[in-house]
Amino acid sequence: MSHDGQPRSGTPVLRRINTAAVLEVARGAAPRALRIAELAKLTGLTRPTVANAVEALRDTGWVVQREPDLGAPAMGRPALRYALNPRAAFVLGIDIGPHAVAACVADVTGQRCALERRTVPTAKPLDATVLLQVIDEATSAAVEAAGVRPGDISGIVAASPGIVDSPRGTVRIAPSVPGWPDLPFLSWLSSKYPCPAVVENDANAAAIEIAAGREAVGETILALQWGTRLGAGLIIEGRLHRGRSFAAGEIGFIAPSDSPSDTPLDSTASGPLEQSIGADGIVQRAEDAARRSPNSHLAAALRAADPDRRAVAVFDAAGRDPVAAAVVQEVAQQLARAIAPVVLALDPDVVVIGGGVARAGSPLTDAVSSELSQRVLSAPAVEVSSLVEDAVVAGAVRLALQEVWRRRMAL
Repeated sequence: MSHDGQPRSGTPVLRRINTAAVLEVARGAAPRALRIAELAKLTGLTRPTVANAVEALRDTGWVVQREPDLGAPAMGRPALRYALNPRAAFVLGIDIGPHAVAACVADVTGQRCALERRTVPTAKPLDATVLLQVIDEATSAAVEAAGVRPGDISGIVAASPGIVDSPRGTVRIAPSVPGWPDLPFLSWLSSKYPCPAVVENDANAAAIEIAAGREAVGETILALQWGTRLGAGLIIEGRLHRGRSFAAGEIGFIAPSDSPSDTPLDSTASGPLEQSIGADGIVQRAEDAARRSPNSHLAAALRAADPDRRAVAVFDAAGRDPVAAAVVQEVAQQLARAIAPVVLALDPDVVVIGGGVARAGSPLTDAVSSELSQRVLSAPAVEVSSLVEDAVVAGAVRLALQEVWRRRMAL
């Protein structure tokens, strides 16, 4: 029997379809609560059918009853309202990097419950086991801070460096973390969190989040993830492009203009462009320039900067110091020359820069845009992501939520 005394009716499949329709409307309305009449109007179902679906969803914890809106004018007793229960499920998104790990727990509405970051120790050689320990610390801290238990996590997406075969859940190549492809990472996650887990390329996760946050739908976006690593996610007409071997976007392996043309690629080492103009490469260029000009503003800026902001300090100094400006120009030229063929081939709507280097802001985008406009027929807009370093972990959370909802809505 339903809560209004009406008998349940319909086949099990039909009831699941109706329940899914009501849940989808509640999801779209969240956090607003809706009356049975509103749910019936939005789903096109009868009130008794909606009432049965709501009861089923309450029994499984997916919707909760809210107090009547006593301030609203109404005849008779105020109607009960129902809303998606944010605590019906939780997801865990992980951004795995060679220098830092971020872990975020979010509820089923996408609201962040906790975000924890841990630095990967540099005193010892980085290998997969060291990184796994840091991941363990970050995820455990996030789950505890969110006030949930490991068993409450319904889905996990781990965004990893390297070439990732996401359908198979394997990392094929990860030069920045020795031994990472050989580690049974997903098996370890499943032993700690009894729920489905997926591994995704970090730049792809960032690109998905960047695309989701833009107003225009169906854009072609070249989303650069630029920090210690340098990679890209390709969104072509609104869809992620992985490539035949899941290696699309690995621009860090493009040979810089000043490298020998006959040098073969080494899949066990960082790509040549990444070495040249990744965050460490930018700092190295700046230090070389500062040694030649020890009294420059750049030299002082490098001495004063926090270790993790030294690359950004180079861009900050460029507006006041010709030595820093020359370094920025070199970096912008290297990037523009490398991605110009990609831009010519794809004709993207926008190039979006995320990652730690994106904290440089307009000095970075102005320099890249200027250099790129000289090398392509139609220059796209060049922007920095408002998420900066959060794009990867936010993308991982988004993907985890999509998977949880896909499973929940499957008939």
